[in-house]
Amino acid sequence: MAHHMSSSDHDPNSDASKARLYNPYQDLQVPMRNLYQLPTSPEFLFVEEARRQRRSWGENLTFYTGCSYLAGAIGGGATGLVSGVRSFEAGDTTKLRINRVLNSSGHTGRVWGNRLGVIGLIYAGMESGIQAVRDTDDVLNSVAAGLTTGAVYRAARGVRSAAVAGAVGGVLVGVAVTGKQALKRYVPI
Repeated sequence: MAHHMSSSDHDPNSDASKARLYNPYQDLQVPMRNLYQLPTSPEFLFVEEARRQRRSWGENLTFYTGCSYLAGAIGGGATGLVSGVRSFEAGDTTKLRINRVLNSSGHTGRVWGNRLGVIGLIYAGMESGIQAVRDTDDVLNSVAAGLTTGAVYRAARGVRSAAVAGAVGGVLVGVAVTGKQALKRYVPI
C-alpha cells in the first residue's frame, strides 16, 4: 500500500501544516535538576523506627534466605564436583566426564541450596517474631531463633530429632554471634 504524496505534505502555508503536532512532554516543564534531587524528608514515619539500628523483618527475610541459599548452592556445588570427579571410570571420554561433573554439581548444589534457603527463611521469621514479642534486640533473640529453627526444621522426624536439631541450631547461632562480637572487638576494621 503506497502512500500518495500530496502537495500539502511539504507546503508550509497549507491548512494541514497549521495543525499543532502532539508533544507528550508539553506538560512536563520541570527543570532536569529537580528530577534527580534526593528527598530531604525522613525515611521513617516514627522517630522510634529511625532510632533502631536494625534491618526490618522483610530485609532480614531476604538477606538470610538469599545468603543461605547462595552458601548452600556453592557448598553443594563443590561437594558435587568432588563426587563427580570420584565417579570417573577408566573408559570415560572427556565429554562424559564433564557431563558427570556438571550433573553432580548441579544436582547437589540445588539440593543444598534449597535446604539452607529454607533454614534461612525459618530463622529470619523466628528471629523477627521473637524480637517483636520481646520488644528487645539482643543476643538471646538470635540464639532462641536458632534453637526454634532447628526444632521446626526437623519437627517432622519426631520429637527427639527436633530436640537435637534445636540444640544444634542454638549452639551454632551462639557460636556465630560470639564470633561476630569477638571479631568486632579485637579486629580493627
